[in-house]
Amino acid sequence: MPEPVKKTVSAFAKKPKTQVAEEGATVVFETETEKPDAKVRWQSNTKDLASGDKYMIKADGNKHSLTIQAVTKEDGTAYAVIAGGSKVKFDLKVKEKEVMEEVKLEVKEEVKKEVKKEESQAPDTKTDLTGLFTEKPQSGEVAVGENINFVAKVNAASLLKKPTIKWFKGKWMDLASKSGKSLQLKELYDRNSKVYTFEMQIIAAKPSFAGAYRCEVSSRDKFDSCNFDLTVHEARAVEGFDIRAAFRRTSVDGSEEAGELDFSALLKKRDSFFKGSPGHRASKSQVKSEPDEDVWEILQKAKASEYEKIAFQYGITDLRGMLKRLKKMKKEEKKSEAFLKKLDPAYQVEKGHKMKLCIEVANEDVDVKWLKNGQEIQSTGSKYIFESVGNKRYLTINHCSLSDDATYTCVVGDEKCTTELFVKEPPVTITSNLEDQMVMKGERVELECEVSEEGATVKWEKDGVELTRDESFKYRFKKDGRKHVLIINEATKEDCGHYTVKTNGGESMAELMVSEKELEVYQNIADLTVKAKDEAVFKCEVSDETVKGIWYKNGVEVKADARTHITHIGRIHKLTIDDVKPEDQGDYTFVPEGYAFNLSAKLNFLEVKIDYVPRQDPPKIHLDCMGHTADSTIVVVAGNKLRLDVPITGDPAPTVIWTKGEKVMTEGDGRLHVESTKGHCIFTIEGADKQDEGLYSVIVRNPAGEDKADINVKVVDAPDPPSAPRILSVGEDSCVVQWDPPKSDGGNPIIGYVLERKKKKSYRWMRLNFDPYTDTTYEAKRMIEGVEYEMRVYAVNAIGMSRHSAASQPFIPVAPTSEPVGLCVDDISDTTVSLKWRTPEHLGSSELDGYGVEYCKEGSDEWVPAFEGLTERTSVIIRDLPTGEKMQFRVRAYNMAGPSAPTSLAQAVTIREIMQKPKIWIPRNLRQTLIKKVEETINLVIPFQGKPRPVITWSKDGEPLNPKQVSIRNSDTDTILFIRKSERKDSGKYEVKLQIENVEDTASISIQIVDLPGSPEKLKIMDVWGFNVALEWKPPKDNGNCEITGYMVQKADKKTMEWYTVYELYRRTNCVVADLIMGNEYIFRIYAVNMVGLSLEPCFSADSAYIQKTGFEYKPPTYKEHDFSEAPKFTHPLVSRSVIAGYNATLSCSVRGIPKPKVTWYKNKMDISNEAKYRMFSKQGVLTLEIRKPCSFDGGVYMCKAVNASGEDAVECKLEIRPPGTFPQAQITKEERDKQMNKAD
Repeated sequence: MPEPVKKTVSAFAKKPKTQVAEEGATVVFETETEKPDAKVRWQSNTKDLASGDKYMIKADGNKHSLTIQAVTKEDGTAYAVIAGGSKVKFDLKVKEKEVMEEVKLEVKEEVKKEVKKEESQAPDTKTDLTGLFTEKPQSGEVAVGENINFVAKVNAASLLKKPTIKWFKGKWMDLASKSGKSLQLKELYDRNSKVYTFEMQIIAAKPSFAGAYRCEVSSRDKFDSCNFDLTVHEARAVEGFDIRAAFRRTSVDGSEEAGELDFSALLKKRDSFFKGSPGHRASKSQVKSEPDEDVWEILQKAKASEYEKIAFQYGITDLRGMLKRLKKMKKEEKKSEAFLKKLDPAYQVEKGHKMKLCIEVANEDVDVKWLKNGQEIQSTGSKYIFESVGNKRYLTINHCSLSDDATYTCVVGDEKCTTELFVKEPPVTITSNLEDQMVMKGERVELECEVSEEGATVKWEKDGVELTRDESFKYRFKKDGRKHVLIINEATKEDCGHYTVKTNGGESMAELMVSEKELEVYQNIADLTVKAKDEAVFKCEVSDETVKGIWYKNGVEVKADARTHITHIGRIHKLTIDDVKPEDQGDYTFVPEGYAFNLSAKLNFLEVKIDYVPRQDPPKIHLDCMGHTADSTIVVVAGNKLRLDVPITGDPAPTVIWTKGEKVMTEGDGRLHVESTKGHCIFTIEGADKQDEGLYSVIVRNPAGEDKADINVKVVDAPDPPSAPRILSVGEDSCVVQWDPPKSDGGNPIIGYVLERKKKKSYRWMRLNFDPYTDTTYEAKRMIEGVEYEMRVYAVNAIGMSRHSAASQPFIPVAPTSEPVGLCVDDISDTTVSLKWRTPEHLGSSELDGYGVEYCKEGSDEWVPAFEGLTERTSVIIRDLPTGEKMQFRVRAYNMAGPSAPTSLAQAVTIREIMQKPKIWIPRNLRQTLIKKVEETINLVIPFQGKPRPVITWSKDGEPLNPKQVSIRNSDTDTILFIRKSERKDSGKYEVKLQIENVEDTASISIQIVDLPGSPEKLKIMDVWGFNVALEWKPPKDNGNCEITGYMVQKADKKTMEWYTVYELYRRTNCVVADLIMGNEYIFRIYAVNMVGLSLEPCFSADSAYIQKTGFEYKPPTYKEHDFSEAPKFTHPLVSRSVIAGYNATLSCSVRGIPKPKVTWYKNKMDISNEAKYRMFSKQGVLTLEIRKPCSFDGGVYMCKAVNASGEDAVECKLEIRPPGTFPQAQITKEERDKQMNKAD
């Protein structure tokens, strides 16, 4: 058994430290040991380093150094130095030269900027509040009507409670109550990084949204805030601006009577609108000379009786909103006369820092007084400093403490301004964590940690329950500077559990395990037989070195005296009796204190009787006098003294020779002693070891003869350490560990093993079992999931405990995931099955390694892996399955802890492909003629279904396709027709046919390949009169495989030959070119136009047209003008409708009349022409009324009225608005529709 853990003392007086170096540099690590002769080893990534070209290792007394030449990126790793049982780790970080130089330059530039900034700026009165925010919201700009987001991020890793955030506009307006249509507040949480993201989104920004904003975050005793600004720019005025839209109220529910008006935005829009009007442009010079007028100043100065007149003059239609704003403006606080700038409502400063409060006064010579909680602050010492710089007054508070958390007031004459100062304590962090402990029942327990600040308050918890100092004084809390200790007196089994110490900046957890005391006897006391004046030593060894005991002789306590010595060294207790006498014979007992058992042995006194022996007596060895036979085996523990005391007789005195095998044992080294006395021969080996084991012979000779005896000596020892344990599997809070027995059992059978574990980052090993564990596989429990652990093993035999084994590979206890969910068959064929599933609901703290899929025949338990290894996908295709067999499938998820519980199909699956009728799914865009230009690529993907895979056949106009021109590619789910460069001949009707056995499906696709048209033909000048020319031509023979959409007519003067377009898309084949210049001669050309473009070549006129100069007067023929006027008449009436609320609705009719009639729309006989909710359209006599998102109030009778000089006509209909999900209450009858049609006629 190992000795109880003591507080280790480091072998190092000076430890090496982590360094940062550039590539190519030389790095030296130095250390000093406590002892000058200590052996030191240097390691890199747990591998020993040796001196060479790369590494230089030096040792000078107790000073040691490691030099690394020409550092590279590969050298940037973890290093360690080892001396005795102490090990110190350190790192080398390597950076590129350029990066290092850039960092240095940036630091220098930042320092220069900060120095200049401090010299040029006035003293800052605000403190930059940092601590909780990892990302603060930044000031932003936005145009009217656009959206903007502000984002704040808070790291909650060190917080005991979820942070609370508040958004403010100005100083105290809480925006949480304003959340709605224009403002949305969002919150997100990332469990991996433990970061909260808070977002404020402003939708459709308005000018009134501009200003200063503040974001505050708090968590118990932690607080942080930051300020940011929003600037809103005006949007450009849009032509056709409806001024009424600016006066509409905005609210969450969309009602017209809710919300407030933004008149400042209205006036700006009004100005921008009127500047674009013709009247405004006409009086531009006048506007420049007149300054802009503020309507609110005019209203404040005007009488109440003139409000209506002013509102009408400036276009204000909502008088109620105007009066509310005027009332608010009159209630505004009067501007301070003494202060130009007052204190902010609140400031915050960290404990120990300094705070500067600043105000600006109107009079530079005025005196100010500073108050703290109503008491005037006196200028004593260096705590408070008063400064006066121009019209600024400063109050500086040095070394802020919690007593400075108060209300401060600055008084100037009769006026004053007040602020509150909040002193923020920095979070207390845990610098030294708690360590796991295992103690025996009744022992005292001390759980110790160290925090970052002296006198800090901590909270102790056991299994989540806070610990307090109770009446029984079970728990004691000790505070020594930065150290905090939880003391448990006389630990019991109820004290087992997880103990946590918490501060406002972190927490630490440790596990306490309490075991019953079980004293083990490693070496019992043995019976002794000694002679007079010899030494008798009773020796025993127990498991606990702190246990004391009492020695008894025949029931009477033995007291130490000159002959009797009682010693206790570690676990070994000895009773030594010098010069043994007959009265020392008896029963000796050792009783451990506190335990109900004892160890007993006998002391036998050997009396030497001297009889008369003839002088010629042959030598005799008397081994039976010690209670052994001649072939007896003497067992000795390694390290103890081997003493063979053999009684002999013979006269004359015989000569004694000791041998081991054929080698004669002599006193060659200091360990071996051979002596002979009268009647005895003694053979002694000091510190016996395994090499001393064997058969020893003692030979005695004298003239009368000789005698020989053999003594077999067996040296036993503690076993060798077992092999490093292997972690077979891990669970949520446990692991299964296995190891190999030691190579040598020390000469005694192994009776069991003792295991220990520790956290990877800890140095304290904790015992897992006190009784030797006989097996070589052990399940360790009560571990924390997600924490890295190591294990080691001791071997135990009757002699003692071996050294510990090497530590196992680090491992993390994790639980297997839950089973995958939603396992189903996605597809099946004669030899394959396609499965799919979803990820497990619970993954635990370990990453998912993959999935394993297995299958077996129905009724069998032999599960066969579907493939080697694992798959990361959640779907798989299993191939080469027997056709017609019923198979069962299951899936398991794997992580570091092993496989999860399997999830299986509800029933077995028959491996047989299911016949599926072929069906072609023509895409929507291919259901009409596909038009492509010449040389464009055609790529048609036609999906289909059908099993087994159908036979696919393509044809064009009933003929097979030309494989040189058209490529066909087929798959299991679609077929593709591909033409790289299309030609005119590729136009036509393509047919695709699917066939599975006797079942087939066909579909057709029409493709039209279009090209540029040919040029028009036979352009002739039919007539020339005045300034006009009549042209006529014939359409082109080649229309490009599509309709001719028009012609482009151009003219050119023969002098300049510059062409000008007369008509761009002229649809007829004859035209009149007018407005020609007198005296010029013109030629003409015409292009044909289709959907592809202009024809490549134009058609030129064969001759030219000369415009004669004025030499005669043209007399137009006289004729009687025809009266084309016609009264309005609706050719198509309005039709009554029933529509769903919330969806735009339209009402349409058509009217004719000459001249064009004026159209007016009515709802319930009320004119709605100027209502913004409605939009009216008129195109080619078709009239349309669009109602935007109608509600129940928009139902009624709608009428359209057309009026011109010749008369008027009207038509009407009914509109029913019904809620979503309902059907119309009554259908419009045929008689009503006919009645409306007759009325229109």
